[in-house]
Amino acid sequence: MRRRSIFPVITAATLALFAAAAHADQLADIKKRGEIVFGVLGIDEPNSFIDAKTREFIGYEVDLARAVAQKIGVKPVFKQVAVAARIPELQQGHVDVLAASLTHNKERESQVDFGLTHLVTGQKVLVKTSSGIKSVADLAGKKALTVKGGTQGPNLLKAAPTADVVTFESTQQAFQALQQGKGVAYVNDEASLLADYAKLGPKAKDYVILPQNLSVEPLAFGIKKGEVAIKTVVDETLRELEKSGEAEKLFIKWYGPDSKLKFPKRDFKIESDKVDS
Repeated sequence: MRRRSIFPVITAATLALFAAAAHADQLADIKKRGEIVFGVLGIDEPNSFIDAKTREFIGYEVDLARAVAQKIGVKPVFKQVAVAARIPELQQGHVDVLAASLTHNKERESQVDFGLTHLVTGQKVLVKTSSGIKSVADLAGKKALTVKGGTQGPNLLKAAPTADVVTFESTQQAFQALQQGKGVAYVNDEASLLADYAKLGPKAKDYVILPQNLSVEPLAFGIKKGEVAIKTVVDETLRELEKSGEAEKLFIKWYGPDSKLKFPKRDFKIESDKVDS
């Protein structure tokens, strides 16, 4: 006679329930330790970069991150991450939230959750005037320089499929390589590219930004998958900043007419976490 097991059958659904119960709430952990760790690029002016005087991280996304920390009631801590390492750093728990010029797209939604879009920018190409390049199409078969792990390279290849894309660990390394003649073009988000262009000073006359936008890039905070409480507090903070007018002030501070970038106005609102592609 078969003896019936005294142990209950553990189904996949039961295991999932156990896992959910064992999962610690990240927001509760943050409150308990009294600090929230934001992953930032730290070299992407004006979103996050190092103040030459204080040696502290400053910028548009840094100010937004500070507002999130203030709402939670904890200390903000900023950890510098490389572009290609942003999502792994978040997934492995080395940072709590990414405030690292992260483009929100459908492909990345399988890896991370996103806060409300807090910046909409494009991607453009900077070339030396002497190259004779007048349009993105002219990059066919030519060497273009950009950062590893970003959307810049793939977007360039959509517009110029035969371009030779060479990637670097940071945008600044790619920008320096352009100046050293290691390629004919440098690709980056428009805001960051304009900041780099301004750094050229008198040499800017030897370079030109091509008029074509490669893409529209909605930037958002990156949040670990399933951390609903963190996403809620991030989105609530951003909505409050938008409603109070503080979001507009922060944009003007870092991007407006009196900034290095001199954007005439903000043509978006912080209101949605939806993207088209």
